[in-house]
Amino acid sequence: MDFFNKIPEIKLSCEGDIAAITAVVAGKLSVAESSHDLDHTIRVMHNAELLLANTPGADADTVRLSALLHDIARPEEDAGKGLCCHAELGAELSGKILLDSGVPRTVAEAVSRAIACHRFRKGAAPDSLEAQILYDADKLDSLGAVGLGRAFLFAGHCNARLHNSEAEALAGEPYSREDTAFREYLVKLRHVPEKMFTSEGKKIAVKRLQFMENFFSTLESEING
Repeated sequence: MDFFNKIPEIKLSCEGDIAAITAVVAGKLSVAESSHDLDHTIRVMHNAELLLANTPGADADTVRLSALLHDIARPEEDAGKGLCCHAELGAELSGKILLDSGVPRTVAEAVSRAIACHRFRKGAAPDSLEAQILYDADKLDSLGAVGLGRAFLFAGHCNARLHNSEAEALAGEPYSREDTAFREYLVKLRHVPEKMFTSEGKKIAVKRLQFMENFFSTLESEING
């Protein structure tokens, strides 16, 4: 598969060899695990464009480049079983990639800062409009139909059950047979909308969460009658 050609075309207002940057991303993410692979990055790029169009004042170059590069260090985190933080390492790697590709230092530094805080489970909260758009764009990919697909995909990697009760899910341990898609929804995903930063991101998140709520209600009724 030609991973390079899967990535949407990005036109920068600033200087920079976007073809070289895209080639690095395609190469790195071609070996990423399926929940955070190149397809995920492309969906985040689409989400970022949607939020950009509804968030005045954001620098488009910073948002687009940070969306493209935000998971650049995910293979290292996966290989190390979480011993390194892909956001922290990704911020470091992205800055060097951008500078080597001719992107102005001010833009490269803004992209690095956005990537450093896009995870937000550790470290600083997104403190710029561009960082907040990246955070929201990334989190939107965990909701709705796509979010359900990713949750079941991850549960499959863990050899988890198809479904379990709320009590079983909440008592279950990560990476166990009880680490179902439903557990992911209960523990993390249903809380995502309240953590969004942009008004457009929150609006989309609420709609996508409702889809997930309806799905799990239907799944419950089909399984238990």
